[in-house]
This record gives sequence, structure tokens and C-alpha cells, in this order.
Amino acid sequence: MSTNTIDQMDLAIKPREKLEEKGAKALSDKDLVMILIGKGTSGHTLEEVAEKVLKVLDKTGEPLLTDLKYIPGMGQAKATSILAALELGRRRPSKKTKVIRRPEDIWNEVKHYAERNQEQLLVLSFNGAGELLSINVATVGLVDRVVMHPREIFAEAIKERAVSVVIVHNHPSGQLTPSQADRILTARISKAGKLLGIKVLDHLIISTNGYYSFREMGVDMDEPILPPDED
Repeated sequence: MSTNTIDQMDLAIKPREKLEEKGAKALSDKDLVMILIGKGTSGHTLEEVAEKVLKVLDKTGEPLLTDLKYIPGMGQAKATSILAALELGRRRPSKKTKVIRRPEDIWNEVKHYAERNQEQLLVLSFNGAGELLSINVATVGLVDRVVMHPREIFAEAIKERAVSVVIVHNHPSGQLTPSQADRILTARISKAGKLLGIKVLDHLIISTNGYYSFREMGVDMDEPILPPDED
């Protein structure tokens, strides 16, 4: 059902009620954006506007006021609310430093990205103590693939003086088995990391069905499994 305000939404999917009942962590990114926006406009439903806002926020680089306010259905007031919420989140970091010990810990940090309808490649950066420094969207791809260069993977990690990274990308299809392209990409990034002195600890493929960890499955990330030569 298309709706223009949160109040018009079916009770089972109202994000405010979901937050009250289950807590903010139970909400999808779209739910959170819909709460901030409040309502759509004539010709642009609340859900449609929220999806367009997420596309802007997912782009590499800092979102600007002009990027948001010219989205149909947004405007100055809603755009400033989004930017203010982002900045407040930055100024209120978790008091507890997160140490990632296993793939499941990574999954818990990034699983909300599994809902995206385009492939995105994330980079989690870590210091020498294994503490999570940041999670960055390195690139946003097409519906079924990510196009990237190793420099995009390591740009933020270098700035943060990270000693290791974990890469994650989502499969909108729901398929968790890595493709040949995924394996080649993993080997390429791993080898580039060695040249930079930044270890690639793992590569996770995620979807709404769960996750696949190269490390957990014992896959050699430096050596892609190539198809046999054809006669």
C-alpha cells in the first residue's frame, strides 16, 4: 500500500510503533529515514522519498544539503533534519569500543545493508588491537554487480591508519555462494592490501538469507578458483 504519512501506514509496518515495541535496532534504514521525513507529498509517497534519500546517503562522500533538498518530496526542512541526525550520530559514538572476533560479529554490524536493492561494497577498518574504527561504503554498483578499483577500498583505511580491513558486499538476489567474479575481486583486494601493509582479514557476502564468510569457509582469499582450461 502506498502511503503519504506514517499515520496512514498499516499498523504492522508503522516504523514508530515498531521502534516502540522492538527498539530502534529492529528498524531498517528505510524505516529510520521515514521517521525523520514524516510524510511524502502529492505524487511522491513517503516510502518512495525514503528510498531516494537512501540512494543519496549510500553514495561515496559526504551528503550535501543540495543533494537531499532537491529530491522530489524533500525540501529544505526535511533535508536539514536528515543531515542533523547524521551529525548527531557522529557526535555520540558508542562508549564501548567494539572488538570484532568472528564473522558473526561483522554480520551484526552490517546486516541492515543486506536489504539494499543494489550491490554495495563496504569496508570495515580496524586498528592493531582489532577494534572497529569505521564502516564505509566504498562503492555502489548495479543490481547484480559492483564495479570498483582497489584504491576505493583502501582510501578511508589509509586515512585512519588502519592495520586491517574486512570487506563486505551484498547480493540483492539472496544468493550467498560467491561467484567467480567475487573470488577474483577478493584475491585482487587481498594482494593490493599486502602491498599497502593493510591485511584483508575476511570477505563477507551478505543477503537477507544470512552471510557467507571466506575465512569461516576456509577459502584462500589470495588465490581465486579459476575455471579449468577449455580445449
